[in-house]
Amino acid sequence: MIGHNFKNTQDACALAHAIVNTVREPIVVLDKELRVIVASRSFYSTFKVDPDVTEGRLLFELGDGEWDIPKLRTLLEKIIPEHSTIEDYDVEHDFPSLGRRTMCLNARQVVYSGGTGTTILLGIEDVTDMRALVSEKDELLRDKDILLDELRHRVANSLQIIASIIMLKAKRVSSDEARAHLEDAHNRVMSVATVQQQLHVAGVGRIEIQPYLSKLCGALAGSMIADDRAITIEVLGDGGSAACREAESFGLIVTELVINSLKHAFNGPKKGGHITVSYDVSGDDWKLSVVDDGSGKPDGQFAQAKEGLGTGIVNALAKQLNAQVETASGPEGTSISITHATFEAKKVRAA
Repeated sequence: MIGHNFKNTQDACALAHAIVNTVREPIVVLDKELRVIVASRSFYSTFKVDPDVTEGRLLFELGDGEWDIPKLRTLLEKIIPEHSTIEDYDVEHDFPSLGRRTMCLNARQVVYSGGTGTTILLGIEDVTDMRALVSEKDELLRDKDILLDELRHRVANSLQIIASIIMLKAKRVSSDEARAHLEDAHNRVMSVATVQQQLHVAGVGRIEIQPYLSKLCGALAGSMIADDRAITIEVLGDGGSAACREAESFGLIVTELVINSLKHAFNGPKKGGHITVSYDVSGDDWKLSVVDDGSGKPDGQFAQAKEGLGTGIVNALAKQLNAQVETASGPEGTSISITHATFEAKKVRAA
């Protein structure tokens, strides 16, 4: 019986060695005293240690004590006995032959039935290069965001210079028609400049829509509403954010519609008025609306691209956003909504 048990023990040890050596990542099997029972070949090759001076020794005594790492000692002596397993536990350490390395540790305590013994399986993954690549990627992304923000700022400044030149030309021409076209070009260049400027203020990444549109409309009101015109612009909404490109399209749409209202909705006897810009979101669905209480046009006129450049711009931007444009206009004002509703689209496809 004793010989049979000894043979089983030998077989179990041989199987354990075979399994450990099959694992690609460095792995060490420790006894309850934290002595090395067996280690994988990848452990020996990665950390440049010899099996003959490793097995049977305390882990913290390996080499010249280079494995006597405070965080590793805390892991093995305190954390593992209390929690049995540890996953993705990072340890940084300077190894004489390798330099500073970052190791991701995974450990599991194995308690054998009948209380015959306890071992700890310690997996060690050298993630130094991977962490460096992630850090480099994050730094590159930060640099990209800074450059993009600076580019947006420079574009806005350049557009403002172009707009100023156009306005100087408009003041010098004698033709009323030419002046009107130049002033219209000035307004459109300024609208793009204003959007770029507000995106620069909002920063990079996802843009919070309501404060972004509020600042945009404030800039439009300050530059386009004369002191003798009692017109106010209000921005409403329930929050929501969008990617920078989507936010830019929202800004261009709002700018175009607000300018259109300022130019056409309040030219009658009623010199004052109110423009409401709202952005509502529910999941993936959103609705952007611009409503004025000025003198409206025939119902649906703005929705036709052939009626003007502004209409074509709004329709083109809405198409890029996979959204629909709806217009209602009458004596009490004009309401234009750009709606992206995924559930409606699904219903149409299902039908």
